[in-house]
Amino acid sequence: MTFAQAMFLAALQGVSELFPISSLGHTVLIPALLHWKIARESPQFLSFVVALHLGTALALVVFYRTTWKGIITAFVRSVVRGRFDGTSDEKTAWLLIAGTIPVALLGVYFESTVRSLFASPLPVSLFLVANGAIMFLGERLRRAQHAGRGKGYRVLEEISWLDGALIGLSQGLALLPGISRSGTSIVAGLLADLDHESAARFSFLLATPVILAASVVEVPLLFTPSGSAILTEALAGGALSGIVAYASVAFLTKYFESNDLRPFGWYCLVVGAVCAVLFATKVIA
Repeated sequence: MTFAQAMFLAALQGVSELFPISSLGHTVLIPALLHWKIARESPQFLSFVVALHLGTALALVVFYRTTWKGIITAFVRSVVRGRFDGTSDEKTAWLLIAGTIPVALLGVYFESTVRSLFASPLPVSLFLVANGAIMFLGERLRRAQHAGRGKGYRVLEEISWLDGALIGLSQGLALLPGISRSGTSIVAGLLADLDHESAARFSFLLATPVILAASVVEVPLLFTPSGSAILTEALAGGALSGIVAYASVAFLTKYFESNDLRPFGWYCLVVGAVCAVLFATKVIA
């Protein structure tokens, strides 16, 4: 992998991790489409990808720094007291814990299986099509839920612990390259009766501890003899990914105030279908 290729993938990660179009899917498809000779199935490449995710997670921490300060403070106070006091930050903190545990368990159990998919662009293309279908289905079910109802949507603090766990569990689908972490968790949030803005905000908060936890496992491999060959690319890529991710989350928080997931759904359906045809017919081998 050249330095230019690494920086391209880093910028792509900063956009596609938060936009609901699957960063892992694009990390597999773009090198395959451009005939880049990258060993996508190697442990070093996965560590490089996780370094890019770490940059994204740090960007989210910085963007939501005030929110995270309140959440962490409320969590610590509730643990010290041994009871809940019902504040918004405290409820959010425990919802994040409820949502993080399921996807963390899935990640540990299926990590080796997922690693093998990095060398397979055809199934990734099909997963990207499925990602688009998930977003369209989510929007349709959301509209059906509210047909004829006079009341508005719930705020984050009003959803149940089970809702939080199910939203977190939905992120497990993103272990499949082509399925978007933010897309599935936003859809799950919509089905839990949140509006787009609240669902996206919870999705971005929920992604942060998951990505940081994965980084603790994978990033140290970059500092071993086998990983040192891409250490420079990983560090520079992580920084660039973080800068682009910060701009992305700033845009999306405004976008979801008055827009929905359907444009991203169309993108995934079209790009995924075109890539599937190209790879299935061996036009691109």
